[in-house]
Amino acid sequence: MNKPLDGKIALVTGASRGIGRATALKLANTGAHVVALARTTGGLEELDDEIKKLGGTATLVPADLRDFDAFDRLGASLHQRYGRLDVLVGNAGQLGTLSPLPHIEPTEWDEVMAVNVTANWRLIRALDPLLRAAEAGRAVFVTSNITYKARAYWGAYAVSKIALELLARTYAAETAETRVKVNLFNPGPIRTVMRAKAMPGEDPMTLDTPEQAAEKLIQLCMPACDVSGMVYDYPQKKFLQFQPPV
Repeated sequence: MNKPLDGKIALVTGASRGIGRATALKLANTGAHVVALARTTGGLEELDDEIKKLGGTATLVPADLRDFDAFDRLGASLHQRYGRLDVLVGNAGQLGTLSPLPHIEPTEWDEVMAVNVTANWRLIRALDPLLRAAEAGRAVFVTSNITYKARAYWGAYAVSKIALELLARTYAAETAETRVKVNLFNPGPIRTVMRAKAMPGEDPMTLDTPEQAAEKLIQLCMPACDVSGMVYDYPQKKFLQFQPPV
């Protein structure tokens, strides 16, 4: 069977559940060695068992995304062991409390920004040399359609995702003359724990599964992906082009 990522190294954050887990499994099934990062050791071990059933391999990295120095250690370890990183999927995210802006606790605001924005910047900072060293480095960051229109009570999460989008687009601009491609993936409403927390009255069976979304996400991880600095909108099944201000 053709495995387009055979021998490639792919790092996935938030890999123990939801879209991250589904993406890690699909990457493993296409031949990639998966470096799976998440806070939950038990979830990572269950993922490892599933990857082994597929005939794949994984390296488990139990870590809190707010432990920024861990990314530097991880980057050094990957450099020493592989000398490159072929795929980075920045999937992990923090919803925070849906609340009016004046009611958000400063500690919670800081946590949402740390996980959704700063952690991804630290990943870029630590892993950029490894992505550039790959034959076709691919970076994908998971965003949200909350950035399309301001919505009351979603302030911390929405601001963090808008910041993430500009972070990724800036990185895409800075790597435009390299072999690295950087894109964003908007899954829309997906049957995940985070979605259930945000929309407790919603019937989850009306939503697509993480596995369905991951099927499209991994297309952005392939060497054949030749676009950069764009958002793939899963609900619309197409890329969205950002328009510069006039």
